[in-house]
Amino acid sequence: MQLILSALLSLFFAIVAAENPYRFFTWNVTYGTIYPLGVPQQAILINGKFPGPEIYCVTNDNIIVNVFNSLDEPFLIHWNGIQNRRNSFEDGVYGTTCPIPPGKNFTYILQMKDQIGSFFYFPSLAFHKAAGGFGAIRILSRPLIPVPFDPPAGDYTVLIGDWTFNVLMSGKTYRLRICNVGLQNSLNFRIQGHKMKVVEVEGTHTAQISYSSLDIHVGQCMSVLFTADQPPQGYYIVASSRFTNPILVTTGFLLYASSNRPASGPLPGGPTTQIDWSLNQARSIRTNLTASGPRPNPQGSYHYGMIPVARTIRLASSAGQVNGKQRYAINSVSFVMADTPLKLADYYHISGVYRAGSISDAPNGAGIYLDTSVLNTDYRSFVEIVFENYEDILQSYHLNGYSFFVVGMDGGQWSSASRNQYNLRDAVTRCTVQVYPKSWTAIYVALDNVGMWNLRSEFWARQYLGQQFYLRVYTTSTSLRDEYPIPKNALLCGRASGRRKRPLAIYT
Repeated sequence: MQLILSALLSLFFAIVAAENPYRFFTWNVTYGTIYPLGVPQQAILINGKFPGPEIYCVTNDNIIVNVFNSLDEPFLIHWNGIQNRRNSFEDGVYGTTCPIPPGKNFTYILQMKDQIGSFFYFPSLAFHKAAGGFGAIRILSRPLIPVPFDPPAGDYTVLIGDWTFNVLMSGKTYRLRICNVGLQNSLNFRIQGHKMKVVEVEGTHTAQISYSSLDIHVGQCMSVLFTADQPPQGYYIVASSRFTNPILVTTGFLLYASSNRPASGPLPGGPTTQIDWSLNQARSIRTNLTASGPRPNPQGSYHYGMIPVARTIRLASSAGQVNGKQRYAINSVSFVMADTPLKLADYYHISGVYRAGSISDAPNGAGIYLDTSVLNTDYRSFVEIVFENYEDILQSYHLNGYSFFVVGMDGGQWSSASRNQYNLRDAVTRCTVQVYPKSWTAIYVALDNVGMWNLRSEFWARQYLGQQFYLRVYTTSTSLRDEYPIPKNALLCGRASGRRKRPLAIYT
């Protein structure tokens, strides 16, 4: 008995000692006035800031964010690109998480499990994203894990507007984490007189290629290194819209610390409507196979190109009128919110909230109709998803809970023969991907994260008017190895109101 007790105590202290660090944040969400273009407008601030506070953490850290909603309407934060492994209850979209009522608070409990890289958070209800409430998430590699470049002299995040960097030392190399947190437009980003070396895309170390300018599509993030190797003075930083008429341009400034000479000369030019230019750049961004750090390991093999695909899901967008109102759809279904978060309906076995299989896994050519669309998939299956864009605009799609392999993209109609051009060796893994006009993009994804996961257009008007659905990755298992139980502090709403949460004595 003494031997058993000693063994149990040793196990207990080993678990405690091995627990990952906790980082605590307290945020107060308020309205406030900002002047992004010199004109006052109401915005959503976090702790009085726009953008909001940065979450700075390390792989596997536990992040505790206590959010006080001081607005006069419900509020919800989504963690864009954070996978919330086994825990879609914390995902922060209405299909999984009840909104925080006005005057109330909610504590998100997240873990940056097996992730590195550059991401961001934003408010996911209605059009709150247009008013602010977003901020950066920076996940560093764990100590002693080698990173495939020397530590930069500085590490900055670029989200919007105020791009002035004035501490640059000649000869030093700096890192910029650039995220497009916009509502619709792809952006081209460039720094006058400086090359940018891409080193990370949404958590993936990339082959290190230098570019004069970079296309960053809505919802995407990437990290670049640049060296202050030009004559000391000021230089323009430029972001311009892509595939728009007119082309919109905004500028910032890069200033060398040893000089007070302002930026001068014409703004550095960039691409405007050229699709092939952007497509070729996207294809050139690939995974650095020699780098250390977490990356997808489907079915225990890093050789994703050798894993048989269990299912092909083809998704096509469309636009049209329903009952005299503009709507957008995927495979003819324009998503409408249910009265209860879908994940809570699953957990409490509440019928009538949605129908699994209410969206087909291929375009059917039918007219647009309204439904709470949920696509059922099998846990641990390896699937191919093809985004087909029959329209004249570039589109951008995000899948919550996952990082996927971008294996191919091209113009025209996708067919089974298109697989002949797939990159089955070093495709970049990311969580947001673009689909060019009249084109297709194919991804592979290992469905190893149980939950209810939002797949959506990152064009916020389209998402809001129906161009989204939920991917239900389901298992009958109740093991904690597959999915965590509902958080003890979960908010309950809709038909889940008043339901019993799990006993306090079980788990944390």
